[in-house]
Amino acid sequence: MDKIPRHIVVPAEWAEQDFVQLTCPHADTDWAYMLDEVNACFANIAREIAKREKLLIVCQNEKEVKALLKDVELKNIIFAELPSNDAWARDHGGITVFIDGRPLVYDFAFNGWGLKFAANHDNQITRRLFEKGVFGSGIQYKDCLDIVLEGGSIESDGKGTLLTTAQCLLAPNRNNKTKEEIETVLTALFGLKQILWLHHGYLAGDDTDSHVDTLARFCPGDTIAYVQCGDEKDEHYDELRKMEEELRRFRTLDGRPYRLLPLPMADAVYDENGGRLPATYANFLVINNAVLTPAYNSPKDERAKRQLEKAFPEREIVSIDCRSLIKQHGSLHCVTMQYPAP
Repeated sequence: MDKIPRHIVVPAEWAEQDFVQLTCPHADTDWAYMLDEVNACFANIAREIAKREKLLIVCQNEKEVKALLKDVELKNIIFAELPSNDAWARDHGGITVFIDGRPLVYDFAFNGWGLKFAANHDNQITRRLFEKGVFGSGIQYKDCLDIVLEGGSIESDGKGTLLTTAQCLLAPNRNNKTKEEIETVLTALFGLKQILWLHHGYLAGDDTDSHVDTLARFCPGDTIAYVQCGDEKDEHYDELRKMEEELRRFRTLDGRPYRLLPLPMADAVYDENGGRLPATYANFLVINNAVLTPAYNSPKDERAKRQLEKAFPEREIVSIDCRSLIKQHGSLHCVTMQYPAP
């Protein structure tokens, strides 16, 4: 008897969510020199999430973290004390799919963005959360540790299309597979109907090899919000213009062009050594009834917010100051991972 095909769906980020994960910075991470500053940012993110849904906080010390969460809805927070290397939950968190309507969390390998950084603790967090029963009895777990895949490297529209970048997924320090081999793996795991590959676009200071969530994001109504650079003197101009041309050529499953929604290129921000930091407005987080968008103390913050209001007209757009996060080369979406409602 032939095996009945399974129906696999990767929910879009704007689908109803059960909870969002944060993994807190601590004194043994690269955040140690600016811990008070980044903790304030994490508290702001936690506050906005906990107003609207449950929040999972992975931390070293629950008591210490609770003391930082002033005016936060603690009744909506689940704490899990686990060791961690860093705070980038987007990339070490589990990725949820629904198979024949039942939720399953894939636990992919995280290797520190191609062996750039230690990830021995981070790579075990999802399994340990499952063993602690954090995901709940109705959610299954699958070990996919033979595949390196970071949550920030893929975008799903919830309808069978995945958006990604060739620079990241085809990097030899991840899986060392051809494009065809990667497509075969992703199609089988995620039940995909098409994969849209971006071959252009990058951000200076980015450690991830051009994660798509720093460049272009799916939004409802076959919309893609993306970073647009209009300054010909900016080092990103040529690559982002070519990325924009690629986006214009993409088609939905029924053959229509996407509605493209440009986000401003964030003002240049530099570290103490003169290196440019990867500030981006594409690194927003969709949660229940709201979109949290990064802000950088710039007039462009309001422009980005207005653009996202067009993409998510029924949700509140809430700005979070993320100047602390970009000092470690990430932003708001990078420190979170959503888990859809069963």
